[in-house]
Amino acid sequence: MYIKRKIDNALLDWKNDPGHKPLLLRGARQTGKTTAVRHLAESFDYYVEINFEKNVRIREAFSGDLDVREIVAQIEYQSGIPVVPGKTLVFFDEIQECPRAISSLRFFCEEMRSLHVAAAGSLLEFVFDDLSDFGVGRIRNLFVHPLSFAEFAEAVGSGLVLDRAREASFDEPLPEVAHARLLGVLKSFLIVGGMPAAVLKYVETGSYLAAQREQDDILVSLKDDFGKYKTRISPDVVRRALTAVARQTCEKFVYTDSALGLKYAQTKNAVELLERARIVLAADCTRAGGIPLGGDVNAKRRKCMLLDTGLYLRESGLDMPEWATDPPERFVNRGKLAEMFVGLELKKSGSPLSDNRLFYWHREAKDANAEVDYVVQFGDEILPIEVKSGKRGTMKSLGILMREKGLRRAVRTSEENFGRIADGGICVLPLYFIGELDRFMA
Repeated sequence: MYIKRKIDNALLDWKNDPGHKPLLLRGARQTGKTTAVRHLAESFDYYVEINFEKNVRIREAFSGDLDVREIVAQIEYQSGIPVVPGKTLVFFDEIQECPRAISSLRFFCEEMRSLHVAAAGSLLEFVFDDLSDFGVGRIRNLFVHPLSFAEFAEAVGSGLVLDRAREASFDEPLPEVAHARLLGVLKSFLIVGGMPAAVLKYVETGSYLAAQREQDDILVSLKDDFGKYKTRISPDVVRRALTAVARQTCEKFVYTDSALGLKYAQTKNAVELLERARIVLAADCTRAGGIPLGGDVNAKRRKCMLLDTGLYLRESGLDMPEWATDPPERFVNRGKLAEMFVGLELKKSGSPLSDNRLFYWHREAKDANAEVDYVVQFGDEILPIEVKSGKRGTMKSLGILMREKGLRRAVRTSEENFGRIADGGICVLPLYFIGELDRFMA
């Protein structure tokens, strides 16, 4: 079974672009890069997949001069498959195992652009450090994340409900039965997460337990990779840093943790490595003084989170049998789960051709601190997003930000249905639609 992905459209656009460059898929291990390329390959006459981790012999083709025509001849010889520009898709998987193959992508762009060449790998950022001739401007990057809520809903058979729900608006909320149904799907998504193997297992079995076994396998695989960081930092320190991230999810990250035996410098290095491996995502603190948001960042404050809610729940060792019996509206408000979900959905909702950054706003003052969970750029305006636990709660910080920066609109998101808070220009958007913020705010 193939689960439809947002990146499928980006891959087809790349295939049909007459001036396409070699494509490099970037993302954490097991986020579905290889599966998506294999699905794209069904639209080609021929498909050659070279896995540099399994096929050591093929690396010899890249050991000398990077003559792409000679490399293609070697690929044809070893695979027995014709490599014909316009008809063949050549896919280099686990390309980080052959840095010279990464370097060759620029020459495929310059000398054989009509051939469709795609590549994928994990820990690519570590390899880039050692490459002086990486083809800047000659390679198209495609960033791959775990499944979004919309992709998950489609996979579990709730796509039609979601489609009809998109007809709602801030002035015409959903019928409560549809709203309750989507909150139930959201609860399942938070538990299962978006890692394709876990989602597929849940679709096949309907069992959270079966999905969690897949999550455990994924976590073991990700942690096994920590040994590949050993020239930079101890794998044990990286494991403890990952635990620190899970503990402090969506809070101001404190690098020193005496309980875990972590000191500032080693934790900072370890977390940076986890970010580069795309296992950990960060939200930077912006002063929101103008656009772009990244030009006004407070480097001393940031928040961190794991790449997936399901993996976060497993890594945190939370009592899932107890949580799983919660009604959806209570479950989504457990801990920092809702805030984490919103951040991940915002990350996934942007163009897959960009590595979309996350921002939040914080103000320190003598009388009172203020903080808004997320701030995004929407057209030429700054749009703040407040994630609320439950249907009540003050929005003092949101009001402060809007007044200080002269903002006319904001978003409040929770388990509430659509609505408006008339006196403040605040739109109420259900949590499950935060990934489609552009659609509703337009």
